[in-house]
Amino acid sequence: MKTVKVSVEQGILEGELKGGCMIFRGVPYAKAPVGDLRFKAPQKPDSWTDVRPALEYGAICPQFELTEGFYGKEFYTDPKYPTPAMSEDCLFLNIWAPENKKGDGYPVALWIHGGAFDHGFSSEMEFDGMQYALRDTILVSINYRVGVFGFMALEDLRREDPNKSVGNYGILDQIMALRWVRKNIEQFGGDPDRITVFGQSAGAMSVQTLISSPLTRGMIHSAIMQSGGGYANPLMKDVTPEEAYKVGKKVMDSLNVRYVRELRNVPAEKLVSILPELYKEFQGLCFSPVKDGWVLTEGYQECIDNDHIHDIPYMIGCTRNDITIEEGEDGRKSALFKGCVDFAEQRIFNSDEPVYVYYFARKLPGDEAGSFHSSELWYMFGTLDRCWRPMERHDYTLSMNMLDMWTDFMKKADPGKGWKAYTEKDHFIRQLM
Repeated sequence: MKTVKVSVEQGILEGELKGGCMIFRGVPYAKAPVGDLRFKAPQKPDSWTDVRPALEYGAICPQFELTEGFYGKEFYTDPKYPTPAMSEDCLFLNIWAPENKKGDGYPVALWIHGGAFDHGFSSEMEFDGMQYALRDTILVSINYRVGVFGFMALEDLRREDPNKSVGNYGILDQIMALRWVRKNIEQFGGDPDRITVFGQSAGAMSVQTLISSPLTRGMIHSAIMQSGGGYANPLMKDVTPEEAYKVGKKVMDSLNVRYVRELRNVPAEKLVSILPELYKEFQGLCFSPVKDGWVLTEGYQECIDNDHIHDIPYMIGCTRNDITIEEGEDGRKSALFKGCVDFAEQRIFNSDEPVYVYYFARKLPGDEAGSFHSSELWYMFGTLDRCWRPMERHDYTLSMNMLDMWTDFMKKADPGKGWKAYTEKDHFIRQLM
């Protein structure tokens, strides 16, 4: 294995040199949120003196078994891509960058994984940054705290926080990762002022949280929201602290603990084991970002109405057979798709920055699932060869086109290939199929 060394704020990292790309895995962007740091905002990472190997993916946040059901088969059961070890010491990121630097710096794509805010991780088999680096774009993928670890809310936790924030530890992790990237990405050849934040499902909802938060003002150059986010989107709820406290109380009752100090001593596996009990009582997402007055000061729709979201270029869309869309229903008539279009409508009313809308309608080969929720991930990461499905030549062509579109948007706020911005006169929607 050929290796390469890069110096960051905390010390020297050793990554892999492969196919004209530098790959750094398992890079800590925050201190391990363990012990007294459980249920607290992330802290700056410790420095190191020796060269730190960055050749293996880091541990992922403790979560339930991922190998069951439809998505288990789709993404989590190939032995060539095993799930990393689980640990609360999970705040790591991965970087794919072109080997050769250039004067003005490469655009940076910061990927936020989905998973209903209770599972998922940055190194899932469908994610890979090689195709981005080969298109002169640096890709960074991040872990963040999920489930109880990332979104636990209690009045006592809010009282002990200096900013009176509560229930948003996973989002604060994402913000910490964004800050780390802005601080260090020049060392990898990146431009800290050209960061595109993008994600799918809960990752897209995270993106909408970041572009709605005053804490990230001026830090994001552009954003992409895939199958999550939008205007009056049925997946996006304005969760108040009081609503989040109800879930927190159920957690405490299920664990038979009364105080935060006890909660911080509960083994991680117990915090995972109570999830089915929570799902039984609370329908839908148990965990979501909280409108706490610090991370989020307004509701999502209110933020758009008041023109307080970041004034930057956007891409937004969903799939034909996406989540919440009933079988046989036209996805373009769904509330999820309408939320994407209405987001574009609001943006053209309030801004001159472009917004691009897509509709992914490729029926994936191999079964009758169609263009299911998450199906576009194989394509826009260029990882079709990792999928069990009998992909056709057309799928590879579509994948290469989508990679060009995504990276062109990151480079110049224009995905090209005949894709036009959604405007008052031209309600253009790019169909990908």
